[in-house]
Amino acid sequence: MATYRLGSSGEEVKQIQVRLQALGLYRGPIDGAFGGGTEAAVKAFQQNTGLVVDGAVGSITWNALFNTEIPVPSLFAKPLDYRCLALTGAFETDSGFPDCFAGLSGDFDGQGISFGVCQWNFGQDSLQPLLRDMIRQHPDIVQSIFRERYGVLTAALDADKRELMSFATSIQHPVKHFITEPWRGMLKSLGRTGEFQAIEQKYAGALYRAAVELCADYGLWSQRATALMFDIKVQNGSIGSLVKAQILADFDGLAPDLPREALEVEKMKIIARRRAEAANPRWVEDVRARKLCIAKGEGMVHSVRYNLEEQFGIQLK
Repeated sequence: MATYRLGSSGEEVKQIQVRLQALGLYRGPIDGAFGGGTEAAVKAFQQNTGLVVDGAVGSITWNALFNTEIPVPSLFAKPLDYRCLALTGAFETDSGFPDCFAGLSGDFDGQGISFGVCQWNFGQDSLQPLLRDMIRQHPDIVQSIFRERYGVLTAALDADKRELMSFATSIQHPVKHFITEPWRGMLKSLGRTGEFQAIEQKYAGALYRAAVELCADYGLWSQRATALMFDIKVQNGSIGSLVKAQILADFDGLAPDLPREALEVEKMKIIARRRAEAANPRWVEDVRARKLCIAKGEGMVHSVRYNLEEQFGIQLK
């Protein structure tokens, strides 16, 4: 059953905001992001109607707001690879679904521009193929978004690497590295189209297939394990041979009579901790938080609380 709470996002959250605004309880933007203002408005509504005041919109609060059954989130109808992509994208971009598909950052890491749910970038030549595919498959959409700057975009993609990187730095703040307008708005609009999201899904396919293979290597079977391995592929690249040996040795120490689901969770927690320990010391805590959140099915990442089943439909099954 879906529950919308701090950190949730999407069309259903927009519906909640619109309803609370109509009731005079919410004064923030209708942006589909369940932040502190939305939570405060939900709590006010719950207090006014005699409900348990927890700031979360579950089935009871939803029914009180809309006099209907709580809907299945639109994300739940997507295939597992898309939902894994949305989860990892939320971690990568600090944006909920669907805005994680339009994640955008500048040259803070020397990669020119990073864009999309997996932060494909110019520096590693990983972003150019997605943009070229979009231009080739849907030129009308790209032209309608970039308009008089469409030619600049195509020329930049056709230029040599030095010119492309120079162009990337020319459209962002020289110190803070955020993309400036109008390019920021245009790129964000591109990332919000279903057509570009489908291209992102296509280019993440190899990572997803590798994640499924990793699950088989470690005897894992669940949706949650697939999400864990996919996040490892995106954030960390792989699991090295030494780390794999350590993981398998830890597996041997698990109680042989653990129930199947409990064994799955314990294995995932071992993988999460071992892969975090092997990360760059600068990122160990970030890796550990992300991986344990997935292994346990819930947790805090970048000060945002996640619940994989409630928000992404990713279950231990």
